[in-house]
Amino acid sequence: MWQQEFTWFFALFHHEFRKGNLIAFEVLMALALAHIFGFYNPKQLADFLGVPHQKLYVQLKDWSVYYLKEMLIRFMVKLAVEHLKPVLNKSASTQSRAGMTLSIDNSVIDRFGKLLRCTWSWYSGRYHKVIRGQDLLGIVLTINQLAFPLHLLFCSTQGRYNTNKADLLISMLSHLKAAFNREGIDLTKIPLTMDSWFVSQPLRERLHRVGFTKIIIAGKSNYTFTIDGKKQDASQWKKDVVRHAPTWGIDVPSSRVQGDSPTFGSITLFFFQKSTTRSYYLMNFSPVSMRGAEIWHIWKQHHLIEYFWKILKSIFHIRAMQLQGDGLYTAWLIKVLASMLAIRLQAHRPFSKLTITQIMRHLSRDHDLTDWLTTHFHVAFLTT
Repeated sequence: MWQQEFTWFFALFHHEFRKGNLIAFEVLMALALAHIFGFYNPKQLADFLGVPHQKLYVQLKDWSVYYLKEMLIRFMVKLAVEHLKPVLNKSASTQSRAGMTLSIDNSVIDRFGKLLRCTWSWYSGRYHKVIRGQDLLGIVLTINQLAFPLHLLFCSTQGRYNTNKADLLISMLSHLKAAFNREGIDLTKIPLTMDSWFVSQPLRERLHRVGFTKIIIAGKSNYTFTIDGKKQDASQWKKDVVRHAPTWGIDVPSSRVQGDSPTFGSITLFFFQKSTTRSYYLMNFSPVSMRGAEIWHIWKQHHLIEYFWKILKSIFHIRAMQLQGDGLYTAWLIKVLASMLAIRLQAHRPFSKLTITQIMRHLSRDHDLTDWLTTHFHVAFLTT
C-alpha cells in the first residue's frame, strides 16, 4: 500500500517535471509524510532524525515560486481527475448523488512575523475582528463527501497594484478550466458555491462569461428585495418569509421565492432555517432557474471547505511552518501534499472508516517514521 502511494507521487512528479530536482522533491514528500507522525516543520523533523536542519532548508530553497505553484495545481488536478472520471461516466442521478461542487472560500491564518510574505491586516471570521495574518483563497472540489483542494492562492495587497479577490478568483477558475480541459473534463458543468463576501453583479457576469451555469451564493442581510410587491431588506425578509416543513430533497424548513433586486434584477431566493434562531438565504446566480431541492442539494456540500481549512489549521498546523519570503509557498505545498497523502490513505480499506486524526494516531503508535524514510526515500538527507 505504502509503496503504491509513494509511487503515485514520484511517478507524477517525474512525468510532469522531467527536469525537476528529485532529491529536493523527496525532501518535500518526507516532510509531508512527517506530518502524519506529528512533525509539522523542517526543524522538528531534523531534530527527530538527529541531522542539521540546514540540510533540509537548503533543499527547500531549490524551488522557484513558479515551480511550487505549478506543482501544487498539477498534483491537485490529477488527484481530482481520478475521483471525477468514474462519476462523470455514470448516469445523471449517480452524478447528483455524488454531490459534486466547487466550493470557494477564504480563510485567514494568523501570523505575527514581519518577514513573512503576504502578511497583512485581514478580517477574520473566527476572531470577528481584523487581525494580522495571511488570507488564503481556496477552491475545493467536493465529491462523495470528500474535499479535494484544486487551487489555493495567498491574497496580497502589496505590489504595483491591488488585485482584488474577484480578479484572483476569475484567474484561478480560468486556470483550472484549462487544466481540466486537458484532462477531457468540462469544469464549468460542476456547480459553484460561495459565501456572501463574493456577492456582486460584475462577478456574476464574469462567471457566466467563463462558462459556469450553476452558481449558488450566500446572501447578505443588507440587500433589498421586492417580493409580492413589498420592498424591504433581506434581514427583514428572513423574519417574514414563511418557511415550509422539510420536504423531499430538503431536510430543513425552507421557502423558494422569486424576488426583484435593484442590483441583480429578477432573482430566485432560497430562505432556510438551521435552528429556531438562525435563518439564512441563498441567491441563485445561475442563468437558468433551479428548483429548491436542487439549490439546497448544491449548497449543503459547502461546509466541506470548512473541513479542509480545519485539516490545514488544526490537524496539520499550518501556523507551525513559518518560512520567510517565498518559503510561504513551499510551506503551503508541503501542507497540501500531506493532506493529499492522508486523503489517499483513507481510500484503502484499513483506513476507510477512520478520520485523518485517527489515522495519524494509529500510524504513529504502530510504526516508526525513521524506518519508513530509510525504506522509501533517498538516504542522503537523512544522515549527518
